Amino acid sequence: MVAVQELKKNQTIEVRIEGYAGGGAGVARIDGRVVFVHGAMRGEVVRALVLKVNKSFAYAKATEILEQSAHRTTPDCPYYPRCGGCSFRHMEYAEEKQLKRERVQDALRRIGGSNVQVERIIGADSIFRYRNKSIWPVTPNGAVGFYRARTHDVINAEHCLLVHPAAEKAADALRGWMAQWGVPGYDEKTGKGLVRHLFVRSNTKGESLICVVANDDSLPFEGELVRALRGDCPRAVGVVLNTNTEDTNVVLGGHYRTLWGSDRIDDTLGELTFSISVPSFYQINHAQCEKLYAKAEEYAGLMGGETLLDLYCGAGTIGLSMAKHADRVIGAEIVPEAVEDARANALRNRIRNAEFLCGDASEVAARLAAEGLLPDVIIVDPPRKGLDEEVIRAIVTMEPLRVVYVSCDPATLARDVKRFSALGYEAMRACPVDMFPRADHVETVVLLSRNT
Repeated sequence: MVAVQELKKNQTIEVRIEGYAGGGAGVARIDGRVVFVHGAMRGEVVRALVLKVNKSFAYAKATEILEQSAHRTTPDCPYYPRCGGCSFRHMEYAEEKQLKRERVQDALRRIGGSNVQVERIIGADSIFRYRNKSIWPVTPNGAVGFYRARTHDVINAEHCLLVHPAAEKAADALRGWMAQWGVPGYDEKTGKGLVRHLFVRSNTKGESLICVVANDDSLPFEGELVRALRGDCPRAVGVVLNTNTEDTNVVLGGHYRTLWGSDRIDDTLGELTFSISVPSFYQINHAQCEKLYAKAEEYAGLMGGETLLDLYCGAGTIGLSMAKHADRVIGAEIVPEAVEDARANALRNRIRNAEFLCGDASEVAARLAAEGLLPDVIIVDPPRKGLDEEVIRAIVTMEPLRVVYVSCDPATLARDVKRFSALGYEAMRACPVDMFPRADHVETVVLLSRNT
């Protein structure tokens, strides 16, 4: 056994893995110190190289499996684990689902102080080719691929088992066009170069909307680019150029120009049809999205006469999918293009009891609360950072009977559950939905009810 004071960087240790941490790393303990071991699975004994040591924990990576888990599998992707897109290609899907459910349960109990029993995770019927949106960073030398884990180094990946095949074709076409015409990729360090990202949306009919993100408002040989993309992606509905000249990790800039075809793509979700533009939020896994919305609808418990407030509504998908069960739906979203999409989606689906407001969630919620709106149910689907305290206070001021929280991050979800609890709303039900098989993320739906 290695003593705490002796544990140091570049040391080789032998440990037994007791469980999992966020991100899927194995967890071991040495004299009370937690060691996070990348590439190790629960129940395994591994030899590991220590990468970093802090006072109470350390990071290591498995270098040799001495006792192997029965749930370990051979990765089916040649880029794994160099590419950071997947975290669990070395384990059976059943084990991945179990660790994700445990992660949600642990966060709600440890961070949120909640005793709610997390329901069985809703797994995916297919763990391949489920992503209807893919973003490919581009390097100065023309590599088009995905980031190496925990870096901004790009793996020039020609294939990905998660994305729609049309996205791979678009990446091939972009690589070829850049090489043929000498168009430089973007250099994050110098701010020079032109092509920053390739952004592809696909629908259930196999059509795609292709967006090239550039460090300028135009590209050389745009006509040749369109021909290359249309040639390799014959079912494309449009090619859009997005301009992003900022020194930022944000992918999309604020200006769009359609090079050919349409600047949006249609998709069917349940009984409704949605028109989605490039910047609009839309769930990445179509099949799992329908299961997620069904669970959110179950928790909302609408009977037909209620007012539903949908914060962070994106293109209106959640609120509109529940509109037939409510008397009135109000959606709020900060992205103007998404609000336009939401309004257009309501019109095209002949939904007349829904309205959409453009603004920051905290400001819209506070204004509606000040106006005396008393929604029966409020649904929130915030970004990874969760809810601002101002939003939670405004929600509580409106005194809804139920709050349905759709989260993509268990830690911020648990933090917000604790905040709601302090203001009189307790978590009554919780259900994880695996929207991102083989990746680290997990979606969760939580029902919060007002204490009576």
